[in-house]
Amino acid sequence: MRNEGLGSWPARRARKTPHRTAFTHQGRTTTYAELHSRVLRLAHALRARGVRRGDRVAYLGSNHPAFLETFFAAGALGAVFVPLNTRLTPPEIAYQLADASARTIVHSPAHTAALAELRQAAGHVDLTVEVGPDMEALIEGSVEEPLDETVGGDDVCLLMYTSGTTGRPKGAMLTHANLTWNAVNVLVDADLTTDTVALVSAPLFHAAALGMLTLPVLLKGGHCVLVESFDPAETLGLVEQHGVRVMFGVPTMYERLTREPRWRNADLSSLRILMCGGAPVPTPLIEAYAQRGLAFQQGYGMTEAAPGVLYLDAEHAASKAGSAGVPHFFTDVRVVRPDLSPAATGETGEVLVRGPHVMAGYWQLPDETAAAFADGWFRTGDAARVDSDGFVTIADRLKDMIISGGENIYPAEVESALLAHPDVLECAVIGVPDARWGEVPRAVVVPREGSAPTADDVLGFLAGRLAKYKIPESVVCVSALPRTASGKLHKPSLRRDHGDTQTPAP
Repeated sequence: MRNEGLGSWPARRARKTPHRTAFTHQGRTTTYAELHSRVLRLAHALRARGVRRGDRVAYLGSNHPAFLETFFAAGALGAVFVPLNTRLTPPEIAYQLADASARTIVHSPAHTAALAELRQAAGHVDLTVEVGPDMEALIEGSVEEPLDETVGGDDVCLLMYTSGTTGRPKGAMLTHANLTWNAVNVLVDADLTTDTVALVSAPLFHAAALGMLTLPVLLKGGHCVLVESFDPAETLGLVEQHGVRVMFGVPTMYERLTREPRWRNADLSSLRILMCGGAPVPTPLIEAYAQRGLAFQQGYGMTEAAPGVLYLDAEHAASKAGSAGVPHFFTDVRVVRPDLSPAATGETGEVLVRGPHVMAGYWQLPDETAAAFADGWFRTGDAARVDSDGFVTIADRLKDMIISGGENIYPAEVESALLAHPDVLECAVIGVPDARWGEVPRAVVVPREGSAPTADDVLGFLAGRLAKYKIPESVVCVSALPRTASGKLHKPSLRRDHGDTQTPAP
């Protein structure tokens, strides 16, 4: 028997440290030995009900031990795990189920009522398992015997759908080797130890919480505290209760923590690693955490890379603020011009990525897969520049670039400058039509609570910080920015709502 897949991880860890805690969820702990037993039993139960290698097994629910038990059980069978975003609408979920031709859904009780609609719309589902008594009965009635399934590193382990901000989401095919190499990259570049306690409050159905935190911690033999959803007050309490050493979040989550009344007095002495992704960390937020003796470890990644690409360690968090860091240890990154020749130092170009963690391709989309690669390099569609020290700063999505009077303007650069304004909580920059310049930038701003910045105040703040042509011509204040179900900024909605007003020529 040959099993190089993630389904073998619980067995290997159970042999090495069976007594250690793998998960804590709602006060209940699961050791590695118990995890191994439950994964084996669940895998046998799913096989007895018709699940075979290559079949897609979907999971619909928030963070829970059952998510990871199903993930490992599917991997042990050579099946493909499909995590579904609970924030999507039923039609969006049904599309992913149908696209993946998933026959099995493991789901939380919160989604039981929607199953009939989902099954009818998806058309392929013939086995559903509800987390709770239904799943427990399957596990208790099954057998704890080794599986005889051969699973190789090149076999697809995970089908994770992209957020689909520009159209229908695509399923990124991540192999067992992809996920393993990504976990190894994290272990090389982050100081995770066997006594690590990780708070997993970002959703596991996204690549970052799974690939950058949970899987590396479990591979190392650490302890994951699973939380169904992020709550800032609860987070501070859990850090104190469990001695949390590492957590992952997006900047908005970390900013919400600073607004908690207990922020200044909470015991955060156990925290060592604050991973952050999704967007650059604003300088005021870096400073707020520095006052508590904490530094961020930022990064840049994508679902297609399982997901880590660049990593900025704590040592350079302040000196290289705004940068996404340098490539992970087993990752190659190039920044290139449109003809794929290397961009010069400081020149903006497209980010290309290559490494053993980069996906096998998009599910059932051979043309899109071929277009996404150039000579073995994955074309990210993101624009970036490299400084003289090799640190990479992400400028923006190439398609979001604004061309004003022949000058290229990258919204992310302008947004970073805007976020340094003390009254700006969130912001986004889009291009709007202009009779003279073709298009000009417009800032859409969410003010901090209790503040009311004027357009002149905001734009005046940027004078001297950005070249004049980069400074927005107008400012719109809103109560919230539109986001996708994954929490990413949805610029098509911004353009629809705020991008159709022309600026008259002087």
